[in-house]
Amino acid sequence: MSDIEAVIFDLDGCLVDSEVHSLEVLAAELADAGMGEMTVQLLRERFLGVSIAAIIDHAVQRSGQPRPDGFAERFEDRLFQRFRSRLRLIEGVPDLLETLRARGIATAIATGSSVRRLAVTLDCVGLTENFKGTGFSADQVARGKPAPDLFLLAANGLGVAPHRCAVMEDSPLGVAGAISAGMRPVGFVGGSHLDGMRDTHAARLREAGAFTIRDDAARMADALLDGAR
Repeated sequence: MSDIEAVIFDLDGCLVDSEVHSLEVLAAELADAGMGEMTVQLLRERFLGVSIAAIIDHAVQRSGQPRPDGFAERFEDRLFQRFRSRLRLIEGVPDLLETLRARGIATAIATGSSVRRLAVTLDCVGLTENFKGTGFSADQVARGKPAPDLFLLAANGLGVAPHRCAVMEDSPLGVAGAISAGMRPVGFVGGSHLDGMRDTHAARLREAGAFTIRDDAARMADALLDGAR
């Protein structure tokens, strides 16, 4: 019998296929701010799972440009316009959520995105009710991933001990944060943003400490709950 009582999800790239949109919009917004050398390819290779604030810090240092006022808000406004017409769930996620519900497993989200982005994203894909009261943002903690704070907040919100939680993550920083929180991380590489680099990224997740890796959300339940490698 599994000792897992709850699954904590990263949002972008795990539940929703949002990272391609985020990377493209972020690169465009950086270009508009005079930091155009931060390309989609560079962002994909180096900054998956990294907060917008940290990316802006890097871009400012790299470009020598002053920090743009209101950048994060403009980025999100631009991104939400795209989300409302183009955002989709990761294939297999409805089946995964139904499997967990049927087995009595509690679920939560621990995302590095803002509270506002979390709410808009869930609304766009019809998952608001699934995570009512159990969606948690890095805005709510002092330290984001790879610190354990966000995962511990989610576990506390569910009323489940950290060692009884499994985590579905697509970034090495998230995997490291789950391990720091005493949880079992399972890596996911099924998002479209990883096309052409899936094997390389899976290796990064393994190096970060992922218990195992899956590329099909519908097949995640066994790895999350039963410890299947």
